[in-house]
Amino acid sequence: MSQDPKKPGRQPENQDGDNKQPKTILMMIVAALIFTVFINSLYESIANSQYQEISYDRFVSMLDEDNVDSVEFQSDRILILTREEAAKSAREQTIYYTGLIPNLDLNGLQTQLDDQGVHYQGHIIEQASPILSFVISWVLPLGITYLLISLLMRSMSKRMGGGLGGIGQSNAKVYMEKQTGVTFADVAGQDEAKESLQEIIDFLHNPQKYAEIGAKLPKGALLVGSPGTGKTLLAKAVAGEANVPFFSISGSGFVEMFVGVGASRVRDLFQQASKMAPAIIFIDEIDAIGKTRDTRLGGNDEREQTLTQLLAEMDGFDPSKGVIVLAATNRPEVLDKALLRPGRFDRRIIVDRPNLSGRYQTLLVHTRNIRLAEDVDLHKIAAATAGAVGADLANLVNEAALRAVRLGRQAVNQQDLLVSFEVVIAGTEKKGTVLTDTEKRIVSYHEVGHALVAALEKHSQPVSKITIVPHTSGALGYTMQMPEEEKYLNSKQELETELDTLVGGRAAEQLVFGIQTTGAANDIERATELARKMVMQYGMSDTFGLMALTTVANQYLDGQSMVNCADTTAAQADQEVKTLLEQAYGRARTLLADNRELLDEIALFLLQKETITGDELMAFVNADKNRLPAAGETADEPAADAAPAETPRTEERL
Repeated sequence: MSQDPKKPGRQPENQDGDNKQPKTILMMIVAALIFTVFINSLYESIANSQYQEISYDRFVSMLDEDNVDSVEFQSDRILILTREEAAKSAREQTIYYTGLIPNLDLNGLQTQLDDQGVHYQGHIIEQASPILSFVISWVLPLGITYLLISLLMRSMSKRMGGGLGGIGQSNAKVYMEKQTGVTFADVAGQDEAKESLQEIIDFLHNPQKYAEIGAKLPKGALLVGSPGTGKTLLAKAVAGEANVPFFSISGSGFVEMFVGVGASRVRDLFQQASKMAPAIIFIDEIDAIGKTRDTRLGGNDEREQTLTQLLAEMDGFDPSKGVIVLAATNRPEVLDKALLRPGRFDRRIIVDRPNLSGRYQTLLVHTRNIRLAEDVDLHKIAAATAGAVGADLANLVNEAALRAVRLGRQAVNQQDLLVSFEVVIAGTEKKGTVLTDTEKRIVSYHEVGHALVAALEKHSQPVSKITIVPHTSGALGYTMQMPEEEKYLNSKQELETELDTLVGGRAAEQLVFGIQTTGAANDIERATELARKMVMQYGMSDTFGLMALTTVANQYLDGQSMVNCADTTAAQADQEVKTLLEQAYGRARTLLADNRELLDEIALFLLQKETITGDELMAFVNADKNRLPAAGETADEPAADAAPAETPRTEERL
């Protein structure tokens, strides 16, 4: 049930402040008293540093020895300056003093001073009121010190989130719907995640209908997905839809150099949320404090205390109050099992990369405020951007808008979007780079080698563009392919075709020029990675069969694999990877050798134009069908209406 946090019913936090206020004032008074005592002691030590007490008979001896330069009589003592000290500078002088003797014969002392030519004088000190002295010495410094400490603490509290320097206080920021301005309408391509979160919103609005049947509100939901998929945006949208306070803090915001500070901040955060209930707590990058404690190498005491406090808070708060904990991470495999159990994070919501429809909806959201030309077809852009996340698509649209302004247009057209997509993948064109004629021919044959193998083999994706214009990514040229439809499974034959396409560039270099160049470095790297996955991860090995030799460590980050086999087995796997690559190279070279004239024609045409489309490539292939190895091996007819787009060959750069 949603409540307005501005209503009078939401005042407990002030009561808590009233409870803490006397303690704070007492601490400030004690601090001011200690500081005042220190200042008084320091002043007295400085004031008395020049004075040294002596006995009265010592003073008389100084007079007899004619070693007194001047004397000053005060109401309670006699100040004596010797002749040796009088010869020194004022700062270096030591002034002796002695007390007045009762019934002292001052006339006889005065006569002796006159006989020896000693200068003397009297100094009357008015006795101040004891009360006034106490006020000046103690009360006034104490009040001034208290005022300065109060102003300093208030200033630091405003800057660092409350408390002395913000230590122990939560840095969570409270957002209301009017401040976040985010709803589910701003989140596209995540229908399944929104559906899972919709129930939480409904529970916050109508808790009674769930209570009637005995259902309990989930305590927490963990948003898991790759970077840029919109986990934080989803959490803000939940708060916006539910119209409840939204406490947002990063996992790293709990960890400090002082042990116990993180745990204190966790307690403070949950106390604030309980007072503002119903509310949502969002902890971004929770893996910063939620890493597993099962380690033999020891751990970080501060982080483990913070995690323990978080576990206790999530286990202890009453779900009927309407406090929901949302957290986001892209490393769920490192989280502590106690954090993931039901009763703490009851739900794991996967925020995956959007599919074709999701990418189209995401593009619609990001282009709402962009002026688009009539030729823009977002369906083709969505089809071209397989594997892209929401952040990638937002960047693509923004780059397209910047390009339109740079070229002096009033609207973004289809070409802006396509060029911007290529800029994200390969960088901008390096217009100042001039290749020699020989290098240009090698690059041309290299790229046509990729494209021709893809065009002539089955199970390959249609080529959409070939260029030999250098780009800032370091590529001297590239070949792009676009899938005809979105696929989630790949057969072994399709992967072998992709291997053939990847090594087709090196095969063309060897076939035509008889040389090997560095231009195939990226192709070889990707082909080796794909072949290794086929052998060690996909179970497509003739030697190892269904045996998995690797495990994926970071599924939602770089997807790196960890070898999980003996060294001898890994060596055998390396040999099989080499065999797969050699077989792919042999197939690609044979295919290009059988179609050498077609290879030469397309390479010459590419040298002249520098950039050609997939339709132009297929025009050469279809016009010379009799040169194909066999009619049954002719590639599927290209989609003539397919716009140039990216291929899985470069999609990992998104």
